[in-house]
This record gives sequence, C-alpha cells and structure tokens, in this order.
Amino acid sequence: MSASGGGKAILAAFLANLGIAIAKFVAYFVSGSASMLAEAIHSVADSGNQLLLMFGGRQARRQADAEHPFGYGRERYVYAFVVSIILFSVGGVFSIYEGVEKITDPHELTNAWLPITVLLIAMVLESFSLRTAVKESNRVRTEGQSWIAFVRRAKAPELPVVLLEDVAALTGLFFALLGVGLTVITDNPLFDAIGTLMIGTLLVLVAILLGIETKSLLVGEGATVADRDRIVAAVLDGPEVYKIIHIKTLYLGPDELLVAAKLAFAADKSLGDVAYEINTIEERVREAVPTARVIYFEPDIYRPSLDPAPPTEEFFIRSVD
Repeated sequence: MSASGGGKAILAAFLANLGIAIAKFVAYFVSGSASMLAEAIHSVADSGNQLLLMFGGRQARRQADAEHPFGYGRERYVYAFVVSIILFSVGGVFSIYEGVEKITDPHELTNAWLPITVLLIAMVLESFSLRTAVKESNRVRTEGQSWIAFVRRAKAPELPVVLLEDVAALTGLFFALLGVGLTVITDNPLFDAIGTLMIGTLLVLVAILLGIETKSLLVGEGATVADRDRIVAAVLDGPEVYKIIHIKTLYLGPDELLVAAKLAFAADKSLGDVAYEINTIEERVREAVPTARVIYFEPDIYRPSLDPAPPTEEFFIRSVD
C-alpha cells in the first residue's frame, strides 16, 4: 500500500482494536454491561474493517490485464465501501438492538469497576491510534485544508475511514463510560442501555457518512479544481497548441489519474511534429501532477477563420503575445 493509503495508521488501528476487543469481552462477561458488549462488537467490527482495508490495498496493487486494462486501483474504493456497510450492519445495528433489549429487560451490573477500568485503558489506546492516523493524514493533507474537507476530498479512502473510525471509537467509549458510570452511581441499569443506544446511533451515522463518500469515489471522481488548473496550465505552458477544446479527468485509483483532452494544433504542422509535441506536453503534465499517469491527447486542427468561438469552461486558450 502506498504511503497515501496510510498503512501505518491501519496497522496501528488494527492492533489497538484487537487488544481492546478482547478486554471488552472479558469485562462484559464479568459485569454483564450492555455498553461493554456493544463496544466489544464495535471493536471486533473495526478490527475486521482494518483487515479489509489492508486486503483491498493488496488487491489494488495487482498488474493490469486484458480484463482490467486500467488496473485494479479501484479495489481500494470497493473495500472502503464494504467497510462502511459492515460498520453499519455489525456495529451499529447490533448495538441498537442490544440497547433496546436491555431497556425492555434490564440487568444489574456486577463488578462495575472492571468495565470502567477497561474503558479508560481503551480510551488511552484509541487516542494513540488516532494520533497515528492524524500524523499519517497530515503527510498528505494540503496546508490550510480542514479535516472535514480532507475527509470529503481525499482520493485515498483508507485514511478518512481510519480517522472516522477512531473518532467514533473514542466517542463511543465516552458514551459507554457515561452509561456505566451513571448506572453505578444511580443503581439504575437504564443508563447502561441508553449508552448502548447512543453507541449504535453514532456508528450508524458514521457508516452513512462513509458510505456516501466512498460511493462518490466508486462512481468516479475527477481531478480536484487545483489539479485540473495545474493540468491546463501545463498543457498551455508552451507553443505547441493554441487551445484545449475539451478535457476530462477521472481517478482510476487513489494514486492514478486519467487525463484525456482534445487539443487544437496549427493546420500546417506535420504528423511527426504533432507526435513529438504531444509527448512534450505529457511530460509537463506529469511533472505538474504526478498522479496523472494515464494520458490520452487527441490532436485536432485549428483554423482561426473557421473557429472564432469564445472560451468556455471546457475551452482554454493559450496566452499569446
């Protein structure tokens, strides 16, 4: 997995969640806390999610073949989408079900000190996992970009997924600690059930957000406005073409951008000159936007007397003296 995929963040989250899940299950069996059971299932789901993200990264590295000529880069989007479904179905729905069941049939807590201890330790471990995710994200997050914008605009799905999972995990631990703590103070198990419902609702909301963002990547997103402007500038930053008739971009994977454009060349240029100049333009584009790895330029003939149309959004003219 590439650096942009946040391999360290995924591994850190997996190890943390696996250890936390075991501790939570022990605390649940000892205390009978519904919040602890919801948190244990949450950690199991998160551990599975991290495994899926790592597997998706491995699948995405496969070489292109006749059946998939543009490679398997979108495998990472597929597995990120599956993660959002698992987070919803396994984590969120189960927690809501368990909370409703405990409201209708409440159980008193025993040895409440154990789940409280486990929750506090889990919060420390999750904080370290989140710290790693933030550190890895800062390596690819542009300067001045907000975290909300990073989650919405990131083309590599793993880091936003891990970030949201860690934030949801810490928030869920707080809900569980609140539910268990109030149950111990008031001797009323209803608070434990309410904490479980809050955890389930949180997971469902995070899963919906992840599903929306990864669906957009699956459908196909083009280059960011900044990258598109850099591509246009690179194409026109030379004497080769007079204008870009139209340009389309599409991410084939988090680290691979397809660029296709129709370029207007002077009518008196030879085929050899056009081919050489297209190669020169491609070099400039790849230097300006390194992720632009697949480039197709279609040459067209420009005749000023027959093409006086003004520039539009899909019509860029090179500045001339």
